Amino acid sequence: MKKIVFIAGSLRKGSYNTQLMEMAAKKLSSAFICSFIDYSDIPLLNQDKEFPAPDSVARIRDEIRSADALWIGSPEYNHSYSAVLKNLIDWLSRPVVPGDYSTAAGRGRLVALSSVAGSSGGSFSLSKLRELLEMLSCTIIEEQTLVALGSRFGSEELVLTAEEEKSLSAECDALANALA
Repeated sequence: MKKIVFIAGSLRKGSYNTQLMEMAAKKLSSAFICSFIDYSDIPLLNQDKEFPAPDSVARIRDEIRSADALWIGSPEYNHSYSAVLKNLIDWLSRPVVPGDYSTAAGRGRLVALSSVAGSSGGSFSLSKLRELLEMLSCTIIEEQTLVALGSRFGSEELVLTAEEEKSLSAECDALANALA
């Protein structure tokens, strides 16, 4: 069975993006192994401490390598993705073998993107995230789910509109088809 690893761009407990990805995982779990990574313990990228990689980074790289696809749920901070997500991607972009960038765990991955954010629905953050992932030769599915919170901001539970639910289902189908 193929594996999808979900990565939340927010470390906040109860994150809207985590909730959205949990909804996606529920839709996909009958056909795929779905798991979420906790990367709250990885340090800031420091090339002086890159080789050997810290244990927490090695663990995350192994989890990413074991996946057939990634699903990244990104909040939007000042029209971009979060610093913690950027730090994770920076670690995943670095070679495991010094000088051999083909050994980078994040290179060439199949990726789905979604965002729950303010009025933009995360369109700015996903645009920048797409650009970053394309630099890593990732294949990004075209379907994406954007949830503009609007008046729902501040609620602890994410409840999707019918249109957002349809978008999430379409994204799940597109990822499943890409993995077929």
